[in-house]
Amino acid sequence: MLTRISLIVAILASIGVAALNFTQVKTKINILQTNLKNETDAHHKFENDWRTTKNALDKTNAVLKATQETLVATTKERDQYLAEATSQKTRADKLTDDLTKARGERDDAQRDLASFKATGMTPPEIVVAAKTIKGLQDNLSTSEAENRILLQNVKRLKNELAQLRPDPQPVPLPAKLLGKVVASDPKWQFVVLNVGEDQGVLPYSELLVNRQGKLVAKIKVSSVEKNRCYANVLPGWQLGEIFEGDQVIPAYPQS
Repeated sequence: MLTRISLIVAILASIGVAALNFTQVKTKINILQTNLKNETDAHHKFENDWRTTKNALDKTNAVLKATQETLVATTKERDQYLAEATSQKTRADKLTDDLTKARGERDDAQRDLASFKATGMTPPEIVVAAKTIKGLQDNLSTSEAENRILLQNVKRLKNELAQLRPDPQPVPLPAKLLGKVVASDPKWQFVVLNVGEDQGVLPYSELLVNRQGKLVAKIKVSSVEKNRCYANVLPGWQLGEIFEGDQVIPAYPQS
């Protein structure tokens, strides 16, 4: 009998423990289910928020892309307008210059016309007069050139005649005459200078050869060409060897 009671008590105790364990397990299951539901709801909310945010971002990106395209188009149009404005300004400046030039030419033409009218001559008469004046000017230029040649010839002849006198006088040369030795032959005491008739050099004229301000020799011209002359060293006036590049100045400059 005692054994049966003990068994019954054990069974009842087991049933109580099982009931207690079941209650605790059920409570944990309920907590887990609640947590799962909360996490599921939170996940659904996150997905909904993410979709909303993504849609808003897509719309923003679309607006940004459209804005960028509009900006590119606007910038291109602006550059075109600026280029066109620059071109228009260049054309306007050229037109202004052309207008100023045309006005100047018009004013010159009006002055010329007034001058022509003041002469009392007809246009054909003016053309004939202009040709005549041009011909006279050409003749005058030719005459002046011939006169210069004649004067040079007269001067040279006078100089040669003066040298034939018993007491020939020194031949004066232009005071500003300055030349250089271009060649020298020490054996024959012969030099070539880079100045001639065009610079006023005359035959029988005398020049001083100097180097760095020191007298080297005194020479006498024997022959003259247009831009060159030839001379010989005067006896007793060889103070040093003459070199190419030495300067020459008149021994008797004109006053």
